[in-house]
Amino acid sequence: MFDELLILALVVLPFAGSLITSVLPRSARNAASLTAAAVTLSATLITILLYPATVAGGALVFEAAWLPSVGLNFTLRVDGLAWLFAFLVSGIGALVVLYARYYIASEDPAPRFFALLLAFMGAMMGVVLSGNLILLVFFWELTSLFSFFLIGYWHHNPGARDGAKMALTVTAAGGLCLFVGALLIGGIVGSYDLSVVLAAGDTIKASPLYLPALILVLLGAFTKSAQFPFHFWLPHAMAAPTPVSAYLHSATMVKAGVFLLARLWPVLAGTNEWFYLVVPAGLATLVLGAYLAIFQNDLKGLLAYSTISHLGLITLLLGLGSPLAAVAAVFHILNHAIFKASLFMAAGIIDHETGTRDLRKLSGLFRYMPFTGSLAMVAAAAMAGVPLLNGFLSKEMFFAEAVANHTGSLLDDSLPYFATLAGIFSVAYSLRFIYGTFFGPAPTDLPRIPHEPPRWMRFPIELLVVICLLIGILPGWTVGPLLADAARAAVGAALPYYSLAVWHGFTLPLLMSVIALAGGVVLYLSLRPYLAVGRDDPPLMQGVKGQRIFDNVMLTLSWKWARALEQMLGTRRLQVQLRLVVGAAVLAGFLPLVFRGAASVGSKPVTPAEPAFILLWAIGLACALGAAYQAKFHRLAALVLTGGAGLVTCVTFIWLSAPDLALTQLLVEIVTTVLILLGLRWLPKRIASEDDLKPSGAVLARRFRDLVLAIMVGIGLSVFAYAVMTRPLPETVSRFFVERAYVEGGGTNIVNVILVDFRGFDTFGEITVLCVVALTVFAMLRRFRPASDSEAAPEQQRLQNAYDDKAPDRKVGDTLTDYLLIPQLVMRWLFPVIIVFAIYVFLRGHDQPGGGFAAGIVLSIAFVLQYMASGVRGAEADLRVLPLRWMGLGLLMAGLTGAGAFVFGYPFLTSHTRYVSLPVIGDIPVASALPFDLGVFSLVVGATVLILIALAHQSLRGSRGERVPGDQ
Repeated sequence: MFDELLILALVVLPFAGSLITSVLPRSARNAASLTAAAVTLSATLITILLYPATVAGGALVFEAAWLPSVGLNFTLRVDGLAWLFAFLVSGIGALVVLYARYYIASEDPAPRFFALLLAFMGAMMGVVLSGNLILLVFFWELTSLFSFFLIGYWHHNPGARDGAKMALTVTAAGGLCLFVGALLIGGIVGSYDLSVVLAAGDTIKASPLYLPALILVLLGAFTKSAQFPFHFWLPHAMAAPTPVSAYLHSATMVKAGVFLLARLWPVLAGTNEWFYLVVPAGLATLVLGAYLAIFQNDLKGLLAYSTISHLGLITLLLGLGSPLAAVAAVFHILNHAIFKASLFMAAGIIDHETGTRDLRKLSGLFRYMPFTGSLAMVAAAAMAGVPLLNGFLSKEMFFAEAVANHTGSLLDDSLPYFATLAGIFSVAYSLRFIYGTFFGPAPTDLPRIPHEPPRWMRFPIELLVVICLLIGILPGWTVGPLLADAARAAVGAALPYYSLAVWHGFTLPLLMSVIALAGGVVLYLSLRPYLAVGRDDPPLMQGVKGQRIFDNVMLTLSWKWARALEQMLGTRRLQVQLRLVVGAAVLAGFLPLVFRGAASVGSKPVTPAEPAFILLWAIGLACALGAAYQAKFHRLAALVLTGGAGLVTCVTFIWLSAPDLALTQLLVEIVTTVLILLGLRWLPKRIASEDDLKPSGAVLARRFRDLVLAIMVGIGLSVFAYAVMTRPLPETVSRFFVERAYVEGGGTNIVNVILVDFRGFDTFGEITVLCVVALTVFAMLRRFRPASDSEAAPEQQRLQNAYDDKAPDRKVGDTLTDYLLIPQLVMRWLFPVIIVFAIYVFLRGHDQPGGGFAAGIVLSIAFVLQYMASGVRGAEADLRVLPLRWMGLGLLMAGLTGAGAFVFGYPFLTSHTRYVSLPVIGDIPVASALPFDLGVFSLVVGATVLILIALAHQSLRGSRGERVPGDQ
């Protein structure tokens, strides 16, 4: 149980640290960095503590029921592969946090940076530890979202904004493909549980849906790991701060794609489809990325393309389908993360201390930065595959797999040549990184005088370089057990024999390494004159830019196709848009009724109609028709008539023994009517034109069309309702709630128990939607300016002011002078009364009509009355509402109530009830759904008051075209 809680902590801890850091003041640089350091170090320590249990017991699993009826549980799973990635995410994350403490400038908002970094870390932990495919996809998309914010951290930089949008577009689109692929795999297997999926490899490969699922999963992996042809987004992501590049593009985000390939390798690999889809993509990425890296003039651009190349190498190894190749891929994932993180940090130090990353301006820095230069040279040598460094070992394994025969195809036979060519390119760009930066003449015209960085800023590079040396010299003692555990989890079967010895004798892979080293030196020396010119386009690639292709694709989608679709379906008139929506709904409901006979009348006897009920509905129908008729020019009359129809509906609920619905309907009618009245106050008056008084044939035709559409909708809903209500429903549906409402939900009010217990997840979604709607209304009205002709005071108020000007000394009690005085006093005095009534409605909701939603509306009415009685300034001087905090607190309480069930091993939002004995009062029923209902109450109050404030503040603003000083 302790190990399971540690697994949960690995995911929860980064998000908790992100939340804490996000509320720190902008200037709290040290507090933010210390919080982030504590989180990352704790995560690293937890990961280390989990290692013995992972080795001894195989996979450790934490599982909390979420939606067990459909096979969706919150499952975290740690085996050797997941442990290795978790260690990289947490360990390198801790080093990046230390490095970022010195890199982030004092004018940058450090708390926001560390909050985003920790949130991304939590999302990445979720990806590697997910034991459920759907949960993996959820965290997968979170990594895309948080990487978008991190890449665009310097949002004042257009390049950062463009790079962030490009990365989000590509990776999020791939995530959607992965989601569909996960659904297909889950459908084939019959479960989304990762352990079940990994054991069903034969079933998946034999399924006719294998190829579609494979393609969709590969699209997700290729877009995330920047595989050809999706490689173009990664170099543009280099506009991010260097700590972000060091973290996202060495050990985390771009590794998520190859992690997915390794994770699903046992169930997807080993087929011709896998080989011919994965190997060409990996090979093209390997060679193309290495070639383009040679000609980059930006240090981070060079490292970005080299990252693309190494990711292609890993993908190629996984695509071969050989267990030994999978071992080599896992080994290179580890090695690449170590030397690439150190290289990115070294590039950041160079940029930080010299003011530039341009290789055309940098040279001879070794005399100014000898320690940093030595560290960078060792890391670059590891990247080039120099012996006695970690990169050499995994590249040797890659060469060995390249010469092995896997399929006997032409593609397979050509792999040794392409592998050697990529090795030559990697040596060439590594030499350019070293020589172009640290050797040659002393630099001139640098923005800053170069010097060594602070001691602790260089420490992460020192530690990583030492690890490169230790793995390269003593691989068996340092990473042997870790690699074996991770590879065993990736392969999913017995490990093949492999050796991590430094010397294997004179072999063909060694010869390929020698050729690559020598060829890389020769290539670099021959290209130095060309590189000295510093051209932007490499040879053979002039004019071929991924960003240009991406921009053209986006232009085609967003401008040409979207514009054509808009011209076909779009209109600036809301009536036409509404007509299209309603017409589509009518068609969607009409077709099933016709072709499936769903409109047939059931056998249930019809309840005899009573004259009073018929009269009631006749009144409601008259109100509805009158509202529709008056809506064009008499908005107030239409609103009153609409309210009458609402009251008829409320009485109908009472007639049909639904007091909960009646109470909610009545309260909602009150609040919405008042809010709409406040909105109508600021709309311009409608004046009838001659065309309206004498409508033309076109106008009459349009009105007739709308009438026909309205009649169709009304008749369609009536037929549907009649067909449903005349059919006998299974008794188990209603009986289920009747029998369990009190026993399992602890309440006799079945409706409220359903809302906060049995269907609590639906309610949670509904209040989330309500929160979004309130924020949207506020955002739309925040910069709204009322029409000039609506700014004048109402007629009654103008008469009052004119009378007061003529008789300013009149005493209280005069009929005209005291206009609205009594209603104002009544509305103010009602405030505490309504609060008490709201508490009463809330507390009785579990056993009697009421509950959190109704109580929230009641309390909202109290705030509405205060604004009406005292005006905006008067009400806000007396009351401090803070609706956003009410909404946030409501969502938080509802979410924490649901998550609290996890602690006791129950699904999300599972409630519990018991009796609590209180002195004098005695035993009272208490349900765990009470705080959830309190969250609903808080959010309803906050959302309603936020809309009220957005409407009421129009009285403080100028008309359109007029700006009131200080107004936002």
